[in-house]
Formats: sequence, structure tokens, C-alpha cells
Amino acid sequence: MPPSFVHQITKYDPADADERGNYVGPEDTVSDHGPVEAAYLEAIAAFARSSGIDRLEIREPEVTGFVNFGLETPVEGHGLAGLFPPDLTGYHDGAEVSLPVALQLVRAMLRDEGAWCRLEAGDVFTVHVGWDQYVYVGSDQSCEDAVARTRELGLFPRRLTASPYAAEFDEKDEKPAADEAFWADVGTELTARQSLLLEETYVLNATRWHRLTNDTLDAVRAGLGPRALLTVWPDLSTDVDAVLAALPEDSSVDFVWETPDGTLRHAVVDDTEYQQLAASTADARAACALPLTQDDRHPLLRAVLPDNDGILRARW
Repeated sequence: MPPSFVHQITKYDPADADERGNYVGPEDTVSDHGPVEAAYLEAIAAFARSSGIDRLEIREPEVTGFVNFGLETPVEGHGLAGLFPPDLTGYHDGAEVSLPVALQLVRAMLRDEGAWCRLEAGDVFTVHVGWDQYVYVGSDQSCEDAVARTRELGLFPRRLTASPYAAEFDEKDEKPAADEAFWADVGTELTARQSLLLEETYVLNATRWHRLTNDTLDAVRAGLGPRALLTVWPDLSTDVDAVLAALPEDSSVDFVWETPDGTLRHAVVDDTEYQQLAASTADARAACALPLTQDDRHPLLRAVLPDNDGILRARW
């Protein structure tokens, strides 16, 4: 069950709204990187303290993809530098962080630096950052002291029935668990094909690629990130020229290739970048081009890693 008490927190004075309720005052829709931003963080901390929360769980984490819809330019590292290592270890669905780290994640979201996630403490507490500096805090407590503190900070809390960013409002696309039956199916495909390509999406818009063979399967499985989305494709083609020649016009693809040292790399490219792509992959040993739109993607297998107890908790 979602928290019973949900508040929208904003810097926008309701007195500056027009007859339709749209804000027409002087506040900007981006963070001031200063006192107003600090007030948001203090307000969230007040709600957390009122709810008895000092740790939060990261849910549905993501980083900037090849398309960015934010109002500010994302920064290198997605705003996670100093919080997590460059490979984003520890930033995954289900990871638990302290309240100070959670507030730094909120700061990165307020600044549109590239990272986004929900922050939750079971059914007790939630924080969601929306568009235009709107923040939503949910609690199983009324948090009247935190509401008062928010007003003292110069912000405007408003009681809602639910956060528009709550997970229950997401479009559902149920995926099976990557259980032993899934890995048995992978083994069957390996028997038939000898090798496969595995796309490991460990955070939304962050992907690692693996070549699967009977010799590498166990090692790859052991190194997969928690709750990762796994997509199995036919292996790369050694006829790189043919792959390049077949690239579609007026469309973007995810181009995956193997470098001479065996490293797998990928890049999202469109037809304006094909010539440059051909030059930069001239020494590739193998390659493939995968579609980006869900309707055009037809992998061999797709599933999500369950937790160690076998339960699938990730909400991909």
C-alpha cells in the first residue's frame, strides 16, 4: 500500500497562479543551486525525521540516455560522482542508502544532472522528484511538524491523494524472472547456436554487453548486476561490412561491435553518423545493429534477475 499522507512541495506561491491554476510568478523552473534548493532538501529531511526514517531504498534507477528531456544539460557522471563509483556499483534497484546520500540524489534530480530514481522505505515513506521542481513526499504519518517546517523554509506544501510519480501509475510491462528455467532456455539456445549476445541493463539507459558461450556462461552469470534486465540476442556477425551496409535509413540503431582485443562496445547512431561509424569500427571483428523501438525488438529471450531468495522485486 502506498503511504497515506502525500504532500507536494514546491517553491511556487499559489498566490501567483492564474485562474486556471497555472503558475505565472517569477520563480524559475530550474534549481537555483542555492538557498531554495537547500530548503527543498531540509523539508524532505524534516518529513523523513517525522516518519522515523534514516535509510531509503533506491527504486527504478536511471541515468541519461541518448535522448535527454531535462531542462538543464546533464553532467558527466549523471550527478552521481562522489556518491557511487564510475561503474555505478551500488546504484541499482533495491540498493539501500543513508538519508544524507538520498538527499544528495534528490539534489542531483533537482539539478537535472542525469540520474533519476524513486526513493522508498517500504510502505512508510517515499520521495519523488518531478518536472519543474515539484517534489512529492509520502509518509504513513501526518508529519504536521514537517509541514510546518516546510512553510517556515519558504516552500509551499499541498496535501494530495497520491504522487503522480508513484510506481502504481507506471505502464505495466511484466517480464518473467531470470530463474533456472530461463537459464535452461539460454543453454538450449547455446546448444543450437554455439554463442549468443547478452544485453545486461543494470540501470535504465546503462548497459553492459557479454558474449555467451558454454565456457563463459557461468562467469557471466556470476558478474551480473542485481535485478538487471537481461536480453538475449543472436551473436554478432563477423561480416561487419554487411552489417554496416544493412543499416536502416531515417532510423536510429544500437550498434554493437567487438574490438580487436575482444572488448564489446556499443553506440546509438542514426543515418547521419553511419560514415563516421564505419571509420571508427574499421578494425571491428564482429558487429550487429539492434533496433531501439520496442515494437521492432524481437530478442530470443528476455527476463529480470530475481533476488537471492528467488523473488522478483524489480519493477522494470
